[in-house]
Amino acid sequence: MPEVMSIVKTPKEAFQGMVDKGLGMGGDSSIKIFHQSFYAGCYIGFGGMLSMVVAGGLASAAEDNPTIQTFVFAALFPVNLLLILLTGGVLITGTAATVPAAVFEGKLDPKQILRTFALAWLGNLIGAVLFACFVTACNLNVGLTAELARKVAEKKIKENFGVTFLKGIGCNWLVCMAVFLQGQAQDMVGKMVGIWFPISCFVAIGFEHIPANMFMIPMGMMAGADVSVIDCLWRNFIPVTLGNIFAGSFFVGAGYSFAFGKLGSSPMFNMPTKEQQAREVQLEAPAP
Repeated sequence: MPEVMSIVKTPKEAFQGMVDKGLGMGGDSSIKIFHQSFYAGCYIGFGGMLSMVVAGGLASAAEDNPTIQTFVFAALFPVNLLLILLTGGVLITGTAATVPAAVFEGKLDPKQILRTFALAWLGNLIGAVLFACFVTACNLNVGLTAELARKVAEKKIKENFGVTFLKGIGCNWLVCMAVFLQGQAQDMVGKMVGIWFPISCFVAIGFEHIPANMFMIPMGMMAGADVSVIDCLWRNFIPVTLGNIFAGSFFVGAGYSFAFGKLGSSPMFNMPTKEQQAREVQLEAPAP
C-alpha cells in the first residue's frame, strides 16, 4: 500500500516554527517590525469593522436572542487574523509568544523582548486608531454600527483591573494557539480553519484582545461612547496588554518550550519508562 503522507506538521515542528518566527523578528530592523505592526493594526480594523457592520444590523434580533449577535460578530472577526498571519503581519499578541519562545530556546538575546514588544504594540495602536478615524471619515461609523461600537466600548471599561487582566490571559492563550495551529497547517484551507476556531472562540466567550480593543474602543469613542482616555488606558489597554503578554510568554512560549524544547530538556523531566529501560537492557546485552 502507498505510504500515507501528512500535510500537517507535528506539534514539535510547529513549535520550532514559532521559535524561528521569533528569531527572525528579533533580527529584523525596527522600521520593518513597525511597518508590519502598523499594517496588522489596519487589518484588525478591517475585521473589526466587518463584525460591527453586520452584527450591528442584528440589533432587533439581539433583543430576543443576544447570542445571535455574538455569534455573527465572532464568526466574522477572524478575517483580520487571516490577513495578518498569512501576510507576515506582526501583532503584539503573537509576538508575546514567538519572541520569548526564541529566548527560552537560547537563540535570541532577552533584550529583544522589550524592543519587539514596544514596536509591535505601538505599530498596532497607530494602525488601529488611524483605521478607526478612516471608517469614521467615510461616514461608516453611523446608525446601528455606531450604536454597537458605543455599546462595545463602554462594556470594555466596566470590569476592574484584575478581571480585565484575567480576560487578557484567556484571550491570548487562544490567539497564540491560532498562531500555533496555522503554523502546523501547510495549505490555505487548513490555515483558515486553524485560525478561525480559536479566534472566534475567544471573541464569543468575551475575552480581551489588545489589538482589537485598540480599534473598537477608539471607534466607539468617536461614535460618542461615554469613555475617557484615562478609562481606555487604565481600565482596558494596560491590564489587557499585561494579560496578553503573560499568556503568550508563559502559557504558550514557555509551556511549549517545556513540552518540545530546551526548558523541558533536563534529565529530571525525561526519565525513561520501564518499557524503554527494558529495551535498553536488551540492546546492551551481549549476543549469545
